[in-house]
Amino acid sequence: MTQNTPLFPHPHKVRHRVQSAAQLRARGVSAAQTAAQCLPGGPWQQLLPGVYLLHPGPPTGEERLHGALLYAGRPPVSARRPVPAQGGRLYGEAMVTGLAALTLYGFSSAPPMASLHRIDVLVPRTRRLRSTRYVQVLRGTGLPRPVRVDGVPAAPVERALADAVAGITDGSVARRLLTEAVRGVYCEPAAVVRELSAAKLLGRAHVKEAVDSLLAEGRAIAESRLYEMVRTQGLPDPLWNVDLRLPGGPHLGGVDAYWPDQALAVEIDCRTPGGSGRQEEDEQHWSAYAAKRDHLERLGVTVVHVTPKKLRETLAQQATVVRTALMAANDREPAAYVVILPR
Repeated sequence: MTQNTPLFPHPHKVRHRVQSAAQLRARGVSAAQTAAQCLPGGPWQQLLPGVYLLHPGPPTGEERLHGALLYAGRPPVSARRPVPAQGGRLYGEAMVTGLAALTLYGFSSAPPMASLHRIDVLVPRTRRLRSTRYVQVLRGTGLPRPVRVDGVPAAPVERALADAVAGITDGSVARRLLTEAVRGVYCEPAAVVRELSAAKLLGRAHVKEAVDSLLAEGRAIAESRLYEMVRTQGLPDPLWNVDLRLPGGPHLGGVDAYWPDQALAVEIDCRTPGGSGRQEEDEQHWSAYAAKRDHLERLGVTVVHVTPKKLRETLAQQATVVRTALMAANDREPAAYVVILPR
């Protein structure tokens, strides 16, 4: 056999055009044959250590991605077993993350796969694997369950966002990615903030600014869904965005919707544990939030809390909760008189 003799004459699919050394051995191709095919002018080329491109041209974005996962997902030397040609544990525990994962998910603000200078791949912390060429290896403990996107294992959106933001110094780029995540209903703001906090990124000024924009965007979308709930689910119109206070007394706090005849308040719960990046500040915020609710309920005001996620996923169910609370108002003791002011 000459070095130009094609071993696989019609490698049309990406998984056939990119093969690991273990896959080639499983198909009867020896290391010597592989080396011969990769000689200058030969039909193959080495894409990454132990990963081969079965054509002489430049790799496509999909081929680079597949190659990165093959490189990162190969089993440790002590655990090497025959590798199936496709399916199964082809990529081991490796999953794509960062900008490459966001591109897979369809983010318009993420670069095309072919133009990415690096592809981030997440692997268990115990793996002894070096970053090489265009592959950036990220290690973690307690890896998230990957999401299959067109058969490719990807980190959940919130984790991919955190890994992408970790490598971004331009605040406007980070803000665009985070905003698209919320507007595109890829994930909830609270989940993103938790991941950013876990990655210790909230101390960076440009990340904190981007998170503030993200939370504002998330609240605006949640408020829009609350309006939609009242309008489409047959609920009576409330007073929107009002402050409550005792006559001549202290300020009780603001609520998103209030039905004065039934003394019922609805508040969107946008709390994000770890959202400030400072434990003391977060604890103070949570304490003030709980104190406001307790004070209102002691005065006979029923407070219904809804989260952005519930408004997105179970709008009719949340409307039932509010409707039930409105109907139960006649069975409760009269509430204390409160002054209602526009917020």
